[in-house]
Parts: sequence; structure tokens; C-alpha cells
Amino acid sequence: MKSRTGPHLANITWKTSTLGRTASRTGLFLKRQIWIWPIVATIVLSALAYGVRREIESIMKENLRSELQTLLNVEAAMLENWAQVQAANATTLANDARVRTSVYRLLADEQGDPQLAGAPDVAAIHRELRVCLSPAMSTHGYVSYLVADKRRRILSATSEELIGQSEIPEYEDFLNRALTGDATICAPFPSVVAMKDEHGRTRTGVPTMFVSAPIRDENFQVVAALALRIPPDAEFTRIMQLGQIGRTGETFAFDKTGRLVSNSRFDNALILLGLLPDQPGAKSILNLHLRDPQGSMPAGFRPTVRRAELPLTQMAAAAIAGEPGVNTDGYRDLRGVNVVGAWTWMPRYEIGIASEIESAEAFRPLIILQRIFWSMYGLLGLSSIAIFVFTVLAAKLRREAQKAEIEAKHLGQYTIEDKLGAGAMGVVYRGRHAMLRRPTAIKLLDVERVNDASIERFEREVQLTCQLNNPSTVAIYDYGRTPEGVFYYAMEYLDGINLQALVDQYGPQPEARVIRILTQICGSLYEAHTLGLVHRDVKPANIMLNRRGCDADVIKVLDFGLVKAIDDKQQAGMTAANSLTGTPLYMAPEAIQSPNSVDPRSDLYAVGAVGYFLLTGTPVFDAAGIVELCRQHVDAIPDPPSQRLGKSVSPELEGAILACLEKSRAKRPQTARDLAQLLLRSPAAGQWSIEDSENWWNAHERRSVAPAGGSHVANRSQAVIDRTIIGNQAEIE
Repeated sequence: MKSRTGPHLANITWKTSTLGRTASRTGLFLKRQIWIWPIVATIVLSALAYGVRREIESIMKENLRSELQTLLNVEAAMLENWAQVQAANATTLANDARVRTSVYRLLADEQGDPQLAGAPDVAAIHRELRVCLSPAMSTHGYVSYLVADKRRRILSATSEELIGQSEIPEYEDFLNRALTGDATICAPFPSVVAMKDEHGRTRTGVPTMFVSAPIRDENFQVVAALALRIPPDAEFTRIMQLGQIGRTGETFAFDKTGRLVSNSRFDNALILLGLLPDQPGAKSILNLHLRDPQGSMPAGFRPTVRRAELPLTQMAAAAIAGEPGVNTDGYRDLRGVNVVGAWTWMPRYEIGIASEIESAEAFRPLIILQRIFWSMYGLLGLSSIAIFVFTVLAAKLRREAQKAEIEAKHLGQYTIEDKLGAGAMGVVYRGRHAMLRRPTAIKLLDVERVNDASIERFEREVQLTCQLNNPSTVAIYDYGRTPEGVFYYAMEYLDGINLQALVDQYGPQPEARVIRILTQICGSLYEAHTLGLVHRDVKPANIMLNRRGCDADVIKVLDFGLVKAIDDKQQAGMTAANSLTGTPLYMAPEAIQSPNSVDPRSDLYAVGAVGYFLLTGTPVFDAAGIVELCRQHVDAIPDPPSQRLGKSVSPELEGAILACLEKSRAKRPQTARDLAQLLLRSPAAGQWSIEDSENWWNAHERRSVAPAGGSHVANRSQAVIDRTIIGNQAEIE
């Protein structure tokens, strides 16, 4: 470790703000800065809006969930009832005696048994079967029929080209179920034979669906199946289209591949999006799959892959997997539009049905509420800006008035002359009382940094300092505030040099002079301690060496701005309880570990550190950073001054300084007077005579002594260095 930190560390001051001080300053800031209130109102309103929105959204989702589920249940029940009616109709026809007789004859002919069949004409049997079925088909809206045997070979059909064909893939499902004894309907599919569509055109691929029922013999065994063709548009699609919600809602059906098997009510919109061909009569039934395009197509998004390669929509995938559900959080439909919906799967018919509505419509009341809140936010924001601009202009005018007053060199009863320096709390000028003509140092708050907190602390410094009357304490003459709001106090004008500058310029001081300086410091602190005050920032830069009247080497202790009133909890709180306050180079261990527990003995530790600095020209400890420096104050043993200086020092003086630097307060001198008595026991005490002081001042005053007053001696370059070294410190005093 180096033995010297250099002069640039001497004026380091560090203060860590605490929660209590932050809260206090926040309160003062809000009290002064009225423009912040609209912002606070905006934050409160935002929290309220968030809570209200969450509650309304929750209620709306629950209501929407119930509405969607109810609609879906009604649609499913209607479809189930319709399917059961169709199955009952088909079963009735399949059990008709004439139909059964005709089918038996066809089966007999198929098996080559003329005796059993009565050798009828096959064409006549087909005509007979048609005659039997026609009235019922006309009544129930069936447009064609077919009969298949157990080998799924078509025995008879409205379309003669089907007769004799077997194992047609499109017919497999419903024929298999009928041949196993189950009467049911099938999902719509494209026709395999040419037939007329709704526009009268004959073509294949016309949407078609069948209801099938078993045909039984005398032993109630299934011998064939009867299937009746139902036009999907007749009733099936109409049932689906009854489930409409609002402007954008609809109910639709789809098969196990995700293909729509009912018409959408928005076919024209689907044509415009390019999902359906732009042809007359283009419909969505059997022409669209429920696939997610991954983006909103109405908003301009277009997929980068073919539609067949896109995944099924979240709803379709869940339904086909047999997972019914309701989603009110939103998902994309086949257009990529965000919708909410309910869905279910009907395994008996291999059909899924879903009811959907666009989220924007479903949550429209919530969107309107959001717009209202956003409008309120905008008004509050504009109010904040307007009030802020007004506050800034008012503050600017006020500062200009304050600066004008200072530039006019008139402050209350005082005439301002020269600027002497700047400290942590303000700027110091040399001036004169208008009536007394007495040279005075005038300290005032910097108009650029004035606020309620700094004013309160400024007043506290004056009130505490003016209680002290010791000759070694700077004297306060006056305190006031001008009509323009400039806060100031006047103190005795000092034309000396602080101890930091003394050592920086002239090196270590003689023992006798160090003792004379330290005993005067003890006198000033003893009075403060007697009144229950602890200085808390004793350091060379806060101690002035002056020539006063006929006396030389007169000490003045300055800057009581960090004074702690031991018995006044409220006043002590102003420096923030448990905050680290002082200068690390001269800080007692307890001031680092428990800042709120400092007492007079903490000041004596600093006096010992100042004496060490005067005697050796270096601080007690040297460190690369604040943390390391504080650690050394807490647990490192200082080198004796004689070892650091490289020459002998009287044991009495060295012992007194090292006693002040004890880690335990109990081992230090208990009062400043006790320390003064220890110092006076040194053989060098009293050897720094008046003549020595006069000779020193006569030799050095002209070239090294700068005028000063109170804490207004400020080395500007020093301040810059201090800030550079401290780095992340909380506050520079």
C-alpha cells in the first residue's frame, strides 16, 4: 500500500441516501412541482383502468362463453333432431313391405335364383321400387336413392350408371353403417355421378349427403342398405345458418379433414380475399379447408406457402381431435382474423360444428371503454405539459429575477463585491454591510439548484452554527431571504487558508504548530459537543487558518451543515437516519457501520485523522476506492506518524493522535477537552510562539493565502478530482 493518496483525495465527501430521505424529498418535490400531479393522476387512473378493464373483460368473457356454448348446444341439438328425423324416415321406407319385396327380388336375381324371384323382369323391379319410394321421397325432399347389397354392390339407383358398381369410396362410410344395422346421415361430400346443381347445370362434384338405413329379411337380418340423397342446401345448411351472432358471427360444419361442409354467410368476402374462385355461384361448401394463414388476410397479409401446407386452425384441430371447447381469448380463423368461438365434434355423424364471432365485435364495449380511458390519458397528458411549461416559465422568470438581484450586487442590507467560491450548498460572495461597512462573507443558495429540501437544510445550518460562540468557530452575523426568493446568510469574512491547502502547498507541519491548531479545534468542538451537537464532517478543508487582528494562526471551524443534534430526533432525521454522511478519509468506523450512532467521540476520530495529515502530509489510510478505504477505517491499524514520516515524533503527540484513531470509542479521549489536555502534555506544546506565527505569515501570506469566508473556500479543480475519484458515491457534500 502506498503511503500517500495525494491532495486530490482530501476533500472527498460521501453521502448515501436512504429510503426515508428519498421519501421526504419526493414529498417536497411533489409539493413544489404541481405539474407532476396530472402525471400522478394518469398513473392512478391507469391502475384503476387496468383493474376495471380486467373485471369487465372477465365478466364479458364469461357471458360470451355462456352465449357461445348455448348457441352451439342449440345448433347441435337441432342437427341431432334433424338427423334422427331423417334416419327415422329412411328406416320407415326401408321397412316398407313393397320396398322389401322389390329388394328381395333384386337380391334373388343377383344370386341367379329365378324360382325364388318369380323370374320377373329386372327393369320392372326397378320401376316398381321407384314407384314405391317416389311418394315418400317427394314428401321428405329426397332427390335420389340407391340400394346396395352386403357386398356394397349397387342393386338399384335413381342414376342407372351406378347399378352394378361396387365399393365406391365416397359411399363406403354410410353404407357400412347401414349394413351393420345403424340408420344415420353422412357428412356432405362431392357427388360421384353427374346431377343437376341449384342452377340447373348437370355436373359431378355437386354437394350431396345421404341418409341410410338397413333393409332386413323375415329373420330381421340385414340383407341390404337403402340410401336416400339429401340436398345439403335444403335443410342442413339452413340449420347451420340459423346460428348467427351479430354482424360477423356464424355457425358452420366441417368434416374430419377440416373441410367446410356447410355454406358460409360470407362467401362474397371470401371471394374478394381470393379464398374462393371468382366464378358465378362459387360457394364455400366443400371448397374451403379450415386452415390458419398465420396472419390477417383482410389486413393485407398473404401466406408464403400453399394453403394445403398450412396447419388447421386451433379450433378445427381441437374439434377433430375430439376436444370440445370454448375460446374467449381469441384465435385465428381461416382468414387469419382474430375470433372467439365454441366448437364440438359429433362422432356419430363424423361432423364438427363451430360458432364463431370476430373478437373486435365481441369485445366492442371494452374497446369503447379503452378509447374513453385513452382520451382521458391524452387530456391529462396535455394538462401535464401545459402545467409543466407554465412551471418552467415561472421558475425561469424567478431565477432571472434572482440572478438580476445578484448581478445588481445588492442582497438585502448587503452589497455584493466578489465571488469567492462555490460549495455543495451554494455560492459565497465577499460583501459589505450597507451601514456598518464591515467586510462579510455572504453564502447563498445556488438559484439553479434551489428547492425546499436545500432551503430547509440551509436554514438548519445557520440555526445550528449561530448557537456557537467559541472564537475558533466561524461567526454568523445575519440570515434572510430577499423578495425574489434568494436565501442567504452573512458570516465573518476570513482571509486565511484551509488546512488542506496548507499541507498541499507547504507539506507536513511542525509538531508545535500542529498542537496549537488541534487544541483550537478542540475548543470549537467542545462547545458544540456541550450543546449536544456533533459536527460529523471534520476535515482539513473545513478548518481555516487565519490571521485575525493582532493574532496569527487563528483557527476557524467551518461548515456545520452536517451537524447532528444528538437529542433532537426530528432534526437528526434531516440528514437521513442511517445514511453515510461525512468524508471517508476522516470518517470514524462507527460512522461507516452505523451512521445514526455517531457521537462526540466520532468527531475526535476525525480530529486525530486531521492531526495525522498535518503531521505527516498524508491521510491515515490510502485506498484505490471508497469501499476499500471504509474497510481500512473499520479494521486496519494505522501506521504510527513517526513511521510514516520517517523521523521521530514526540511520544505524547503520537500517542494522542493514535488514541483518537482507536477503533473502539471507549479507548479514545472521551471529550474534546480531554484530547486538548493530552496534546498539551507534549514537550512541543507552546513552542510555536507568536513570533513564529508572524514570521510564517509574513513570509507566505502574499503568495499563498487566498481570501475566504466560511465554507466558501472552494478549489474548483479539486472538486472535479473529488467527483472523479468517488465515482459512484451517493452525494458529494
